[in-house]
Amino acid sequence: MKFLKLIPILLICLGNSYHRNLVHAEVKNPNNYKVLSINNKNLSISNVEYYLGKGDEFIKNGNLDKAKDSFLDARKLAKQLASFYADLNTAFKGSDARIPNEMQRKGKAILKILAESNKRLAALYIKNEKPEVAVPLLIETIRIMSPNSSEGKEAYEKLIQLGFVETQYKG
Repeated sequence: MKFLKLIPILLICLGNSYHRNLVHAEVKNPNNYKVLSINNKNLSISNVEYYLGKGDEFIKNGNLDKAKDSFLDARKLAKQLASFYADLNTAFKGSDARIPNEMQRKGKAILKILAESNKRLAALYIKNEKPEVAVPLLIETIRIMSPNSSEGKEAYEKLIQLGFVETQYKG
């Protein structure tokens, strides 16, 4: 009778050790499982840069329509990323300072790339004799980068050249 009482205890002990080594959930390289950390994925700064590079290639080949589409894709993705970074920055303020710092750093980088895509797109519209489409892009560049930045000054200079503004900026 005492032997029968020992059987459940014996099964519990053997059962725990038996199942212990069946599952190996060790991750050798955790970055392999971070889908968006790999270059050239949909939601990444490197993908925006890829679109800009593709647009430059299309311009070299004389295909301005495809270049415009590529620059528009870069601009759209850059605006999405900037919005996502800003949202995360706001959401984590006061909770964990590291996350807003990272989002602010990434946000600045993507805004610089957005300004670059606006510049290239505006130049393309000016070349195609559509300055009225270029003006909002140049104004957006000044707004997001500030008039004192090199990008802002360059955009304002283009607005002067187009005749949209007349007053020289001496900032």
